Amino acid sequence: MPTTSTRHRLGERSAVEAARRQLIDLDEADRLAELLALLADATRTRILFALGAVDELCVGDLAATLVVSEDAVGYALKVLRMAGLVRGRKEGRSVCYRLAEGFPHEILEHCLRDLLRISPEAAPRIGS
Repeated sequence: MPTTSTRHRLGERSAVEAARRQLIDLDEADRLAELLALLADATRTRILFALGAVDELCVGDLAATLVVSEDAVGYALKVLRMAGLVRGRKEGRSVCYRLAEGFPHEILEHCLRDLLRISPEAAPRIGS
């Protein structure tokens, strides 16, 4: 005999089917998880916000904006560039960066900032 929880789940078959139609496939989910993992680093996330605010910034300007070393910015930019999220342009001895063509600016303002607003203060300690 089915348990109450089983009967309840079976009664929501249309909801399950609707959810499955909207679900991304496992390969897409894995790729998205990898991209979102890039945001797990504060320097990379702050670089994306800084570049979203202006057309472009050189490495030294990004370091001054974020108040971190140029080495930290350079490594973070390398990771972001390899992921296709930023593009670099050589200008003399400097390299200036901008968000990649088609970067979804909305993710910064409408998703990430909203997450900060709705998430409790203790959220950064979740993984600790």
